[in-house]
Amino acid sequence: MNVLIAVPVFNEQRYVADVLSRIRLLADDVLVVDDGSTDGTAQVLAATPGIAVIRHPVNRGYGRSLIDAFGYADARGYDWIITIDCDDQHEPDRIPAFIERAGRDDVDIISGSRYMCDLPGNTAAPDDRRRINREITDLLNQTLGLALTDAFCGFKAYRVAALARMSLSVPGYAFPLQFWVQAARRKLRICELPVRLIYNDPTRHFGGVLDDPDARMQHYLNVFHIEMVRMKSATCRFVPCGSATIMDDGSGEHKNARTHPTLLKQ
Repeated sequence: MNVLIAVPVFNEQRYVADVLSRIRLLADDVLVVDDGSTDGTAQVLAATPGIAVIRHPVNRGYGRSLIDAFGYADARGYDWIITIDCDDQHEPDRIPAFIERAGRDDVDIISGSRYMCDLPGNTAAPDDRRRINREITDLLNQTLGLALTDAFCGFKAYRVAALARMSLSVPGYAFPLQFWVQAARRKLRICELPVRLIYNDPTRHFGGVLDDPDARMQHYLNVFHIEMVRMKSATCRFVPCGSATIMDDGSGEHKNARTHPTLLKQ
């Protein structure tokens, strides 16, 4: 099973070197998509050996970075691609759990969830982000027949052959709205894995009008409506993830913190 780890970055000079060093301990094939960084991120990447880099000359958006990473994985014959953000909100140590789950070969999308388990070390999400996530997740579940607990987590594993059947085009932060509609319409098999909820910097912003929660929510709804019209209808089949969250209590022993609940939509 050939697996690519893809890391979208934009102005992450503060975190990128450490995150990449941790990823490279666990994976040989690493792609960074630098979305037009202006803060010195590009110089850090140029000095980092053993990674591939796609650089956008200007900022094109988080969704565009993911789409380019998907295309890279497909063109080079990877079986799976795992996406992980570079702002220190995702733990590279969870990558093996995604790879192990992918190896069972019975799902197409393995989506990280920060809300399905109350894991040790979880932090509090900003109120507007948690509220919007909850409302959008409920909307997707009710409309598409999904059973998600976290619609927006960027820590995911995707079967590359399944992505090749999709026509993704939303360049910005509303990308998940288009993605979930198409995943449901194409009856992709989906499960979730628990990951820690980490917000080291709750003041980080989306930029522009999307910093206003009401405007951000309306933008998400607009993208969802447009994609629903395009797709007409959607159904989805869920299978059990059957995975456990492995936590290290510092004693050198790993403990089974909580077993993943069965997902049942059919």
